[in-house]
Amino acid sequence: MKGHLLVACVACSVSLVFVVSAILLAAPVTHSAGADEVALETCSFSKYAGFTGVRLGWTVVPKKLRYADGSSVHADWNRVMTTCFNGASNIVQAGGLACLQPEGLKEMMSLINFYKENAQILKKTFTEMGFEVYGGDDAPYVWVGFPGKPSWDVFAEILEKCNIVTTPGSGFGPAGEGFVRASAFGSRDNILEAVRRFKEMYGKQ
Repeated sequence: MKGHLLVACVACSVSLVFVVSAILLAAPVTHSAGADEVALETCSFSKYAGFTGVRLGWTVVPKKLRYADGSSVHADWNRVMTTCFNGASNIVQAGGLACLQPEGLKEMMSLINFYKENAQILKKTFTEMGFEVYGGDDAPYVWVGFPGKPSWDVFAEILEKCNIVTTPGSGFGPAGEGFVRASAFGSRDNILEAVRRFKEMYGKQ
């Protein structure tokens, strides 16, 4: 999906595209042909290494990237970062560096693969039950469609009848209405129990 987005943007000469890296995608957008002229990419250790709340990440701002008037996006970004941000704390940086060592990378990949398996369990379950399903392949979230039902109503129904917390799709904008988002972040036992409850509640519809 990310590659298709990029190709479309290059083709229509969009001035600036902001891409948030999905946790499981193998190739950075900014390595794609022409991307360094239309896109910047940002990511963090939040999902890779369980750094949510620690706030350590990175942004790739190509020097070829320009605003519509020809001025440098990189220069602006550098000015903002050096003026408004003093950098991550030493202990947080040390944690990030540890993640990038061979042992740290091995552990992160193990964690990512575990969550990918969880996501596939969720995706397979909802697909087999006949739902419209997106995601679960390159991201740790599965979007499940409930046509004609407001997202918040579906959220409340699942919470009340299954004792499972999802995220209403409408919280992500109009295109998310009618969907809820299920997360693969959890223990395998919890994912399997959630699947059992979903099947019990919605499997015969």
